[in-house]
Amino acid sequence: MNNQKKIRWGVFLPMAILLVTTVLIGIVAPEQFYNLQTAIVDFAFTNFGWLFNLMALALIFICLYLGFSKYGSIRFGGKDATPIVTKWQWFAISLTAGIGVGILFWGTAEPLYHFSSPPPELGIQPGTEEAALFSMAAVMEQWTLAPYAMYVICGIAVAYAHYNLKLPYSVGSTLYPLLGKKAFGVFGTVIDAICMFAIAGAMAAILGEGVLQIGSGLDHLAGISTGPGLWSVLVIAITATYIISSYTGLQKGIKTLADFNAKLFLFLMIFVFVFGPTTFVLNLGTEATGHYLSHMPEKHLWMSPMEGSDWPKSWPIFEWALWMAYAPIIGMFLARLAYGRTIRQFVVMNLLLPAGFGAIWFWVFGGSAIYFDWKGGGQLWDMIHTQEGGLELSLFAFLEHFPLATLISWILLIAVYISFTTLADSLTTTVSSLTTTGNTIADPEPPGKIKLFWGIIMGLLALLNITAGTGGDITGIDAVKQMATVAGFPVLFFMIVQTYSTIKGILQKEVYDRANHPDTANIDMAEEEAVAANHTA
Repeated sequence: MNNQKKIRWGVFLPMAILLVTTVLIGIVAPEQFYNLQTAIVDFAFTNFGWLFNLMALALIFICLYLGFSKYGSIRFGGKDATPIVTKWQWFAISLTAGIGVGILFWGTAEPLYHFSSPPPELGIQPGTEEAALFSMAAVMEQWTLAPYAMYVICGIAVAYAHYNLKLPYSVGSTLYPLLGKKAFGVFGTVIDAICMFAIAGAMAAILGEGVLQIGSGLDHLAGISTGPGLWSVLVIAITATYIISSYTGLQKGIKTLADFNAKLFLFLMIFVFVFGPTTFVLNLGTEATGHYLSHMPEKHLWMSPMEGSDWPKSWPIFEWALWMAYAPIIGMFLARLAYGRTIRQFVVMNLLLPAGFGAIWFWVFGGSAIYFDWKGGGQLWDMIHTQEGGLELSLFAFLEHFPLATLISWILLIAVYISFTTLADSLTTTVSSLTTTGNTIADPEPPGKIKLFWGIIMGLLALLNITAGTGGDITGIDAVKQMATVAGFPVLFFMIVQTYSTIKGILQKEVYDRANHPDTANIDMAEEEAVAANHTA
């Protein structure tokens, strides 16, 4: 290990013990492990679903304000800072490290689900034009502005604290404008540890989705029977790939993967748009986007308190929990790419552009899936609804309606594999940075041995998550949803505090200018407690 880089034992050791213990418990008592997750999920949804919804909506407007008000001209790193990646590389990484993995898995399945099974409490007849409009507006709500707003507020928080206030590269540093010296030392360590636990759970969840989808694709295309045996092989392969990519660093690893994968995304989207029901896609997408934007508060805040619909809890609130579990660490990773850019550029590149791409993706894939299901008498939905593994298989069944279906399906498998590798790469690198010190602008890469350790741990969690408790009425996707929500629940409260702290720091930026706080320059995490003792709030 580089002599300048040291392990942050206050974060590393508790999280290592906790996550390894979690793996062992899941192996020894998988049913009990799943049931514990279920109890936490039920508590979170029942008591705090309203707060998840409020936060998701509020962050959209907060990010837009920061980006397009006078504060949008603030440059991360100061007026002379030079960007470290091109705009295309920046966009590609933001897309594939954000919701790119999710839109591949849910791009057809979720619109079909809402089209064929809308909430009965709303009185919408399944399979109708009204159901199609509801479906597409629902995916606009859950897959475009809201998730990226969560990433962006966390990214702005870390980038501003690290590059402008010269505070340590950590999540805990973002609370300095609010808490002063209390943001360092023990308190900051606890915050970073909570975010570590959240991202480990979220990564296990999303990696589990990828393994299930790749397994179903291999079963469909090559006749390789899917199940725990194949899942284990896939987890090992994906884990090995993202560890190698992470080990090589940002400039050689994720940048290359993201560039290639973004181009694959564009190819797949253009192919489906050209050879699919183009006019129907444009008509439905346009109408659904207008419907979402004109009913935005109503859709984001629907809780069904009297009729007790399960839909808000099963879909948007679950999504918010998943995105929030990712947000602090994804934001921390995006902050690495923000050096030399303004807050306005950050909002455009990490909120508006990828959210717009996600909307068009659902226009094309979701709209086409609805069209084929409508014309085919519900065949696609029947497969999802009645066939084991139908959810994971739906995208490959959808592609059977296109020319060169087998070739395109193999290209899709490659895109899925690279997408999950890219996301896992970014998370592994960031988690490793969070558990070490000495990571600077000039030398931002954490030690390779630390990346290897966390990469293996999170791969094991993913395998555990899709096998623990499966059987009977419990599926791998059920387990994935549980782990994601458990991870995101504690982060909800942290993000509320972090958002307030960030707004305070930016709106009163002269108070927190480096000239007024020269002792914050280039703090090493190992020196936090000593520095904290000398800080003034």
